[in-house]
Amino acid sequence: MRPSKFERSEIHSIRLHVLPTDRFKTYAISAYIGTPLAEETVTPTALTPFVLRRGTQALPETKRFRERLDELYGAGFGFDIYKRGDYQIVQFRMDMIEDQYVSGTEPLLKQALKFLTEAITRPALENDHFVSKYVESEKQTLRKRIQSIINDKIRYAAERCLEEMCKNEPYRLHPLGQLDKLEKLDKQSLYSAYRQWLQSSPIDLYVVGNTTSEEVQSILRELLASERSENPAYVTKPAACGDKRDVNTVIERLEVGQGKLNMGLRSSITYGDERYAAALMYNGVLGGYPHSKLFMNVREKESLAYYASSRLDGHKGIITIQSGIEINNYEKAVSIIREQLDAMVRGEISDLELSQTKAMIVNQLKEIQDSAYEMIGFDFNSVLSGKERSIPELIAAVEAVTPQQIREVADDVCLDTIYFLRDKEGE
Repeated sequence: MRPSKFERSEIHSIRLHVLPTDRFKTYAISAYIGTPLAEETVTPTALTPFVLRRGTQALPETKRFRERLDELYGAGFGFDIYKRGDYQIVQFRMDMIEDQYVSGTEPLLKQALKFLTEAITRPALENDHFVSKYVESEKQTLRKRIQSIINDKIRYAAERCLEEMCKNEPYRLHPLGQLDKLEKLDKQSLYSAYRQWLQSSPIDLYVVGNTTSEEVQSILRELLASERSENPAYVTKPAACGDKRDVNTVIERLEVGQGKLNMGLRSSITYGDERYAAALMYNGVLGGYPHSKLFMNVREKESLAYYASSRLDGHKGIITIQSGIEINNYEKAVSIIREQLDAMVRGEISDLELSQTKAMIVNQLKEIQDSAYEMIGFDFNSVLSGKERSIPELIAAVEAVTPQQIREVADDVCLDTIYFLRDKEGE
């Protein structure tokens, strides 16, 4: 039973995606809960999974909650919080060994789904609110996570560039929330926000393993109460250039020894667009890999940067360039990076750049098929974008991309913001 495609259904207003396969020795389960990025919800949404991991109504003590995972043959349970397009996504993950490898009575998939659904929908409570000590403890955890971004100047510069670029858009918000909003949250306000989040957010549940869609549906009917009335679809809003305008330049001064030069570019092309494969190639040729133009020209030939690369958010159409430079090399580095962007517009892409970039992207796509969670993550792109794509289809599309198609992407891309983090002393 090799992986073919996810079987889709809906149960209690939750989208269910099941991939029956005997390729892996474990069940991989992921629950995605998405929320439109918004000032008032981003921080309570970020704090919620930290509190949910502390216990359930059945296992209210954190120690007992974690011991239960050990009893389930060392099952894994965790979560991630990130941004995809204009959405803040909380992803819960659980992996559980398949029944055939252990001797037990109750099916392990059912036990795993029970643990996961109770962790999300039946949290430990006191007086009909979250447990106060859990909330205060996890506020401290999240506070440290946010502060660690500020202390890591590479991450800080990347976030500040997006903040300046998207200052009037939800995309400016960091998925971990804001420190000033975090301080004001308490067990009542957080529980109220949690209830609203669970009721109104899009929810997608993925299961990969030796099972069937019918079996998973049967288990979930038993485990879940029907409290939700609808499961909204995701909406994609590209970061298109609109009217061409002057590039926004921001210089920020902090105690740093090395300059951080970041640039933000806009495009109308997102994951659901037919030009997406060409956009992947554009980013790859520009700065996605060690053979790319930014690395070769800014770092290797001119020795201007300690690092130089680009990154694409395919659900927003934003490309970011990040580089670390000597502070007095700012003007020259900006000039050479802009030369690389102009070269892309002129279609100056060598056969070697084209073939190496295709090979790198295709290899990355093929590797996705070796991991259940990577396959889940790839498929979730279809849910986010409303565009069904298989890995073989995207590989074929990438291999077919021509230099002219990359040039057409370059025509759609515009430089929006230049952000430079430098020292306090210099001119």
